[in-house]
Parts: sequence; C-alpha cells; structure tokens
Amino acid sequence: QVQLVESGGGLVQAGGSLRLSCAASGSILSINFMGWFRQTPGKQRELVAGITSDGSTNYALFVKGRFTISRDIAKNLVYLQMNSLKPEDTAVYYCNARTATYNSWGQGTQVTVSS
Repeated sequence: QVQLVESGGGLVQAGGSLRLSCAASGSILSINFMGWFRQTPGKQRELVAGITSDGSTNYALFVKGRFTISRDIAKNLVYLQMNSLKPEDTAVYYCNARTATYNSWGQGTQVTVSS
C-alpha cells in the first residue's frame, strides 16, 4: 500500500499562489500514477492534475495554464503549484496514488481563495 500526506493548503487572496505537497511512503515503486483531485461540498471529487510514472502530465481544462504538477522522485514528493487562484478554486485538495492493485488517498488539505 501507499500512504500519502498532503501539506501546503491555506487561505489566499484571489490572484495569489499556493504550492501543495504530497509525501508518499510505502510501496512507492509500484506507483504508476499520482494526481491531485479536489472536492467541494455536494459535488463529486474531480481530477485537477495528474502525472504518470514516465512523467507525462495532464490537467483539467479549468486549471490549464495556471496550475503545474511536478515531482521530486528522490524525495518521493509530488507538488501542485497553483497560480492565479480564483475563488472557485476553493476546495479540499486530495493527493491520489495508484498502483496495479491499490488506489490510495491522502487526508486532504483545504484551499480557500478569498475574493
């Protein structure tokens, strides 16, 4: 299994930036995908950005050009750099890691963007 711990959420004004971090431990060599999802009350969790084991990235249309996902393989970290934040980006952000047999989630970190 993979254990994930997010950090870096908080309160920021519209137009500001935040960087989320996700620390992975456990069966990290088995990970073939890591991503950031977000969820607001009453809505389904949605993909924000993902990165595969070969470094390929993909982004939701609503964050393309503003957010960047990256990884530090040596430190087992995945980052989400969020720029030009908007109030509609307010959500709980979750780190996700997938292997052939497991789909792991972090505990989530709150991001609040004030207008």
